[in-house]
Amino acid sequence: MTFPRSAARTAGFSALYLVAMFLGRQTVMDGTNLSLVWPAAGVLALWFGTQRASRWRWLDVLSLAVITMTVNVATGATAALAAVFVAANLMQGCTFAVLVGRWLPEALITGDDGPVLSRLRQFWRLAGIAVLSSAAGTMIGPTGAWLLNRHLLWESAAVWMTRNVVAVVIVVVAGRYLGHPVRGWWRCRGTPRTGPGPWRSLPARKQAEYVAVLVASVVAYHLMFGFGRDLPAAFALIAITVWAGLRLSTGFVILHDLVFGTVAILFTLCGYGPFALIESQAVRALIAQLFVGTVTVVGLSLALSRDERDALTARLRQQARLLTTVIESVSEGIAVVDEENGFLVRNPAIERLLGGFDTTGDRVQSSTYYGLFHPDGTPIADRDLPHRRVFAGERLDPVEMLIRNAGIPEGRIVVVNTALMPGRINGLRHVVVAMHDVTEDRRHRDELANFAGVVAHDLLNPLATVEGWSQALLEDLDDPGALTDGITRIQRASTRMRALIDDLLVYTTARDAALAPAHCDLESLVADIAAGRRDHAQSAGETVPVFRFSGLDPVDGDPVLVRQLMENLIGNAIKYTGSGVTPTITVTTYADTAGPGMTRVEITDNGIGIPAGQHDAVFGNFHRAHVDAGYSGTGLGLAICKRIVERHGGTICASDNPDGRGTRVSFTLPSSRLPARAPTGPHPYRLRPSFERAR
Repeated sequence: MTFPRSAARTAGFSALYLVAMFLGRQTVMDGTNLSLVWPAAGVLALWFGTQRASRWRWLDVLSLAVITMTVNVATGATAALAAVFVAANLMQGCTFAVLVGRWLPEALITGDDGPVLSRLRQFWRLAGIAVLSSAAGTMIGPTGAWLLNRHLLWESAAVWMTRNVVAVVIVVVAGRYLGHPVRGWWRCRGTPRTGPGPWRSLPARKQAEYVAVLVASVVAYHLMFGFGRDLPAAFALIAITVWAGLRLSTGFVILHDLVFGTVAILFTLCGYGPFALIESQAVRALIAQLFVGTVTVVGLSLALSRDERDALTARLRQQARLLTTVIESVSEGIAVVDEENGFLVRNPAIERLLGGFDTTGDRVQSSTYYGLFHPDGTPIADRDLPHRRVFAGERLDPVEMLIRNAGIPEGRIVVVNTALMPGRINGLRHVVVAMHDVTEDRRHRDELANFAGVVAHDLLNPLATVEGWSQALLEDLDDPGALTDGITRIQRASTRMRALIDDLLVYTTARDAALAPAHCDLESLVADIAAGRRDHAQSAGETVPVFRFSGLDPVDGDPVLVRQLMENLIGNAIKYTGSGVTPTITVTTYADTAGPGMTRVEITDNGIGIPAGQHDAVFGNFHRAHVDAGYSGTGLGLAICKRIVERHGGTICASDNPDGRGTRVSFTLPSSRLPARAPTGPHPYRLRPSFERAR
C-alpha cells in the first residue's frame, strides 16, 4: 500500500472516529465521566483492523491519541483522565488488530475487495475478539479512572465493557458487510443501470414482508418505549428480530438492528421506555446495552446461519445436478436399490441395458419380467439376483447375466457389480448396482474361441490323416500304389494344416480390423473343406459325408472370414445329422435377384432340421435349438456366421429342406468383381500372408 493511500485511509477513519467520539461523549453519565454508549469503540476496531498491515501505522496511533486527548479535554475530562482513555483505546485497538490477524484474517483485510463476514463461525470469532479486546481496554480505562477520582463503581466497569463489545460487533459487522456494496455503488454511480435494482427484483410477496417488518418494528418500539413500563416486555421485541433473521436478507437485519438499537438507546437517554425507570444510571446503561447486544446477536446468528444453510443447500444442489449429469451420461447402468426392492437412484442406461423395460412404481420387478438368465441359459431365481444376495450377506465378485426379452430378443450379456452402502437411508440398507454391457467383448472372445475350435478341429483332421496313412504306409511298403496314395493324402493334409495355421495367425492379429476383400474361389474352397472332412471321417472310422457341388460362382470377401463361414455351416450340417444317416451336403450358387451385385449361396443338408418357429432365433447369440438332444455347442456358431455375412453387406436365413428332411441355409455375398490372385499354393482363393509378417 502506498503512503498517499494509507494516509487517506487514516484521515477518513480519523474523521469517523472524531464524530463517533463526540457523539459518545454526549451520553456521559453524571459523576463518572463514562459514556452510556461508545460507537467510537466500533470505529476504532474497524480502523485498526483494516490498517493493521500498513507500514505507516504510527500515523494511526498518533491521530488516535490526538483526537482522544482533544475531545475528552474539550468535553470536561481532565488531562490525566484523557491520557488514561488514550492508553485504554490504544490497548483495545492494538489487541483487536492482533487477534483479528490471528483468528479472523479473511474477514478484515486491507484490500477494498476483501470478503465480508458471511459465516456464523466468523461472527462468533468476531464476538470473541470484541470481548477480549474490550477486556484489555477495560483493565486500563476504568482502573485509571478509579485511581484518579475514586468514584468508579463495578457497574461502571461493566458498562465500559458491555458498551465497547456491543459497539465493536455492530459497527464492524455493519462496516464490513455493508461497506462493499456502498463502495460498489459509489464507483458505478455514473454508469447506467442495465437491469432492475435489488428491490425491484424481489417478488411482490417478499417486498410486502419487508414493509410489514418495518411497520411492525416502528409500531412495537414506539409502543414499548413510548408507553411501556414493564422491563421483561422490552425483550419481547426480539421476536421481530427473529422474524427478520429467519426471513429477510442479512444486510437488512444488520440495518434493522443498528437503527432500532439506536432508537432504544435514544429513548432511554431521553427518559422514556422501561429502561428509564431504573434508578442506577450504570445499571440502566448496562441493561440497555445488553438489550441492544441481544438483539444484534440473535438477529445476526439467525441470518448468518440461514445464509450458510442456503449456500450449503445451493452447493449440494449443484453437486447433485453434476452427479446426476455424470450418472445419466455414462453408458454403464447404475442404480441404488433398497432392501425392499425400491429404487433410490437409477440412470437411463440401466433401462436401455434391460431392453427398454420401464420399472413400474419405482420398484425392482421379478427376474422373469426383465428376462434374466444365467450365461448357460437357465433362468435366474429372484433370490439369486445380485442385490438380493448382497443383502443376504454374500460378498459377490462380478456376476455375468444374460438378458433376453422382447426389447432385446437377440440377447445381451452384462457384468453386474454390487456393493453394500454404509449406514442406512430412511431406515433401510441400500446396494449400489453397476451394470456393464460386455456382449461385444464376449462375442469377440467367443468368435475367437469358435474360430480356434474350427481350426483345432480341422488341424486334428489332417493330423489324424497323417497318423492313419503313415501307419498304413508302414504296413504296405511293398505296394507302390498304396504308397503313392498315402503320400498324396499326407501331403494334402500337411498343406491344409499350414493353410489353417496361416489363417489363425491372420485372424488373431487382425480380427477386429477392416475387411480385406479379395477374389474368393468358392469351388476350390468347398473342395478343400470337403476333402478335409472326408479324410477325417475315413481316418476316424466315421461315416464319410457326401458333397454335391459344381460350378460355384466366385465371390468377393475376406478370405479368412469366408472360409470360417463355410467351415461353420458345413460343420453344422455334418454335426446335426441323425444317427446312421450319411451326411449329404449340397452347395449351390446363383445370382441374387433381390440384391443386385450379390451372389446367393445355399447349403442344404439332410440332418435333423431346426424346430418350427426357431429358424430366425438360431442366428441369435447363445441360442441352441437342440439343447436336450445331446449335441454340444455354445449357441454362437450361427450368430458368428450372421455377423460375417452382415459385415460383407449380405443377409442370411434358414429354412427347411424343400426336398425332404434337413435344413437349407441361404446367404448372400458380393459377386466377384476383383481379379483372381495368382496361385500361391493349392488354394488360390486364400490370402497367403507370410509367416514372418503375421508374427
